[in-house]
Amino acid sequence: MSMCGGLNEAQAANAEIQFICNQVRPYAEQKMGRYYSVFTAKSYKSQVVAGTNYFIKVHVGGDDHIHLRVCKKLPCNGGELELSSVQPSKTHNDPINFF
Repeated sequence: MSMCGGLNEAQAANAEIQFICNQVRPYAEQKMGRYYSVFTAKSYKSQVVAGTNYFIKVHVGGDDHIHLRVCKKLPCNGGELELSSVQPSKTHNDPINFF
């Protein structure tokens, strides 16, 4: 269970997290200026605020990973997903931290 304002412990990605990644993938590729042939969610942390922030580790091929910060707005605010930030040059072993 997420604590309001704090990041929860890292969890293995599930179908919902992969769906979120699939929705924001074009925006991540645009921000990074490249196309990824692989875009697989591996793990994530979440933060409950006025909506939910997801911090997601994504495998993008080879040994390369990126971290995504995605905001899911509350249903009363439209419930949309918004890619807030991308951290490049991550590895499988890099922890997911707030950014």
